[in-house]
Amino acid sequence: MTLSWNEIKDRAFHFSKEWMEARREEAEAKQFLIEFFQVFGISNRKVSTFEHRVKRPDTTDGYIDLLWKGNILIEMKSKGKNLDRAFDQAKAYLHGLPQHELPKYILVSDFDIFRLHDLKEERTIEFKLNEFVHNVHHFNSLIDYQKKVFKEQDHANIKAAELMGKLHDRLKEIGYDGHPLEVYLVRLLFCLFAEDTTIFQKQQFQDYIEQRTNEDGTDLAPRIQELFQVLNTPEAKRFKNLDEQLSEFPYVNGKLFDESLATASFDSKMRLALLECCYQDWSKISPDIFGSMFQSVMNPVERRNLGAHYTSEKNVLKIIKPLFLDELRAEFEACKSNKYKLQEFHRKLANLKFLDPACGCGNILVITYRELRLLELDVLRILYKNELVTSIETIVLLDVDMMYGIEYEEFPARIAEVAMWLIDHQMNMLISNEFGLYFARLPLKKSAMIVHGNALQIDWESVIAKVKLSYILGNPPFVGKSLQNAEQKSDMEKVFTGVKGIGVLDYVTAWYLKAAQYMKNTKIKTAFVSTNSIAQGEQPGILWSLLYNLYKIKIHFAHRTFSWSNEARGNAAVHVVIIGFANYDTTDKKVFEYDDIKGEPHEIKVKNINPYLVEGKDLIILGRTNPINKVPSMVYGSKPVDDGNFFFTDEEKDEFLSIEPSAAKYIKPILSSHEFLNGKNRWCLWLENANPSELKSMPHVIQRLEKVRIFRENSTKESVRKQAKTPSLFSEIRQPKDNFIVIPQHSSETRIYIPFGFFKPSTIVSNSCTALPNASLYLFGVLMSIMHMTWVKNVCGRLESRFRYSNTIVYNNFPWPESPTEKQIKSIETAAQKVLDARAAFPESSLAVLYDPRSMPPALVKAHNELDKAVDSAYRSQPFVNEANRMVFLFELYERYVGGMFVEVKGKGKMKALV
Repeated sequence: MTLSWNEIKDRAFHFSKEWMEARREEAEAKQFLIEFFQVFGISNRKVSTFEHRVKRPDTTDGYIDLLWKGNILIEMKSKGKNLDRAFDQAKAYLHGLPQHELPKYILVSDFDIFRLHDLKEERTIEFKLNEFVHNVHHFNSLIDYQKKVFKEQDHANIKAAELMGKLHDRLKEIGYDGHPLEVYLVRLLFCLFAEDTTIFQKQQFQDYIEQRTNEDGTDLAPRIQELFQVLNTPEAKRFKNLDEQLSEFPYVNGKLFDESLATASFDSKMRLALLECCYQDWSKISPDIFGSMFQSVMNPVERRNLGAHYTSEKNVLKIIKPLFLDELRAEFEACKSNKYKLQEFHRKLANLKFLDPACGCGNILVITYRELRLLELDVLRILYKNELVTSIETIVLLDVDMMYGIEYEEFPARIAEVAMWLIDHQMNMLISNEFGLYFARLPLKKSAMIVHGNALQIDWESVIAKVKLSYILGNPPFVGKSLQNAEQKSDMEKVFTGVKGIGVLDYVTAWYLKAAQYMKNTKIKTAFVSTNSIAQGEQPGILWSLLYNLYKIKIHFAHRTFSWSNEARGNAAVHVVIIGFANYDTTDKKVFEYDDIKGEPHEIKVKNINPYLVEGKDLIILGRTNPINKVPSMVYGSKPVDDGNFFFTDEEKDEFLSIEPSAAKYIKPILSSHEFLNGKNRWCLWLENANPSELKSMPHVIQRLEKVRIFRENSTKESVRKQAKTPSLFSEIRQPKDNFIVIPQHSSETRIYIPFGFFKPSTIVSNSCTALPNASLYLFGVLMSIMHMTWVKNVCGRLESRFRYSNTIVYNNFPWPESPTEKQIKSIETAAQKVLDARAAFPESSLAVLYDPRSMPPALVKAHNELDKAVDSAYRSQPFVNEANRMVFLFELYERYVGGMFVEVKGKGKMKALV
């Protein structure tokens, strides 16, 4: 329940008064807290637990009076008791809580005095019970913590799409294909909607098919062709002897039925399939389903090539609510009691213009228009509450020509136009019901401006002048750098003319730059859905340096990574972000954080949003060749370039040594990411510094080296051909000479920690891993901590959704603890060794199994929790309440380091267990 400030203050006053008069004691602490939460309209039973059991640092059990996980911890004491001790007791409880349960606030009270500790801001507020009404604003976190829920659409949408898919498939089978089939389906879709939404009479299209066509379907195609002609002809120009049932259909116009098509062909099954579509109630389906319908009948390969992915209503609302709708709704609430201001607001709505430069079938524009018309309806209800309305046409100001789009493919562009007419008609029917007058815009006179073309090649001002536009929004194609075709690469080169390093950018980034160029010297606001990779790794450094420096772009809101899916067949999900931005600043910035990427977000108000979509200054992390701290440099493993001739499985090794036993001392274990994570063995010939005479005496080794030589000689790369002269050596040798930490370059995003491991130089590390020479337990401990993992998650690149760890972006930029004490270093080393010991207790389990969140042993979880706390303490004494809080701290520390305050990292602890 959401309460106004006046309601909250009124409740706070009565709460204070009742408890001061009652003089109740500690025995009623639970009731006290229940009523305390009710002040803010919150049922604490839904968000918190009483007497929450937790382990104290001394391993004894403690009981928190009330814990709202991730928000607030409350400890109650009898009147007059020492609240300092109560606070110390509460802080001790923090050590027994998992990371995600750590609170932002600690409240201690003796029923008379309230002491609220803000753990993030490190400040304390104290007041008495009778002053509560004047201090409720300090509990903003309780008021602002509201889940943003977006309803999914009805499953009827999916059923309708599947029915049309069947009809499409059958028409295609008989040879009715290409452009005629696309237009034919759009027309049928319009007719199906029209008969259930009062554009036609109820069941008019269905009756026509059932009553005027044969059951075998042989005459259905010419009958439909005749109907299409009628729908395109004004009543006054129709034949005088036209079939009575046909003559009752209205004139539609809008050029939907203008084009002459070849006559299709139907049989009895196809006729039944079309009638089955008629039996669906299309009035319950939003016109934005046109997009999902189109997707449901497309070939998946074509869908990827065209970038034609679709956006569910639930996800569209995540774009439009923070971009403009929430603001417009708030403005409406503020002016609805003043008729003059409300009329001005109505005119403002009518003058808004929207552009989707990757509109597909128009579902974002459809839902945007629907929400605006619903807002207009609320306006009209108030303006004409006590007035007699004789003509709806004169009071409705919004029309579909306020919507603009650009679409690469012709078919979805035409669908978008039709979808806009249909949603307009549905909204007109809603207003008709409200005022008791029928209002329909037939024949169609205005339409959305949907341009068929390449949005990255055309001038957006040729679609709509930027001085007229209010908002840009959309869901541009999800095409990673490795999946771009020749045309898309050409688009990127044109948009990013003269910019270096664009080869790493996703295709969607071109829309960001085009929007920034178009928005210059305007107040236009933009929001795009994008794959989350544009806020990770190398891409922010290239994209946002342009947007910041050349176009002064500021991020206004952001949805951090969540799982994006839709309602169409297949329902493939990707990990995305939504970024809202403009070329001017605002004080109202919001980040939508997802505790579960498949769940609902909660909103966090922030001062600034950086390109990694966390609170912090506008900075970018660029690749660098050396670490920002004085730590060992990380190197890539050795690269073979051997066509597999250096390598052996266990069986191949044994077989090879049976015929070449002298090679035993030259065969070494070798690590790739796969072997390391999955506990597999792999072996290689490592012939660095090998005695030439010994090599010559091993014919089977020489045979393999000859194959390496030939393979390299035939390479298209000159550098590889030169290495044919040294076939006994790996192409690139970077093997550490002492103990090292191995880091897999790619790791599953589902792991809480990327497993790193200690190795001796007798194990060769391949180029699918990186290695950190001069390894110490302290270095290992910090790298295996949640602090480092938070940095990895936010800064590293991705392969699909998997982590892609790099030395240049991730490791070299990682801010290590600034000045850890010897005690803190020792604590980290001890905890790091416990992690190694916990792993060693499960010799039969691979790291992939041990670090799968579903099978991670409790002993290993405990060891990591202890390591996390030890590392956190080396950064600061105050606990970190969440991931965003950690990133704010790390970015601030990073800024200090790159400003010249470099720190030498200590710690030379020896490891007891080698993994």
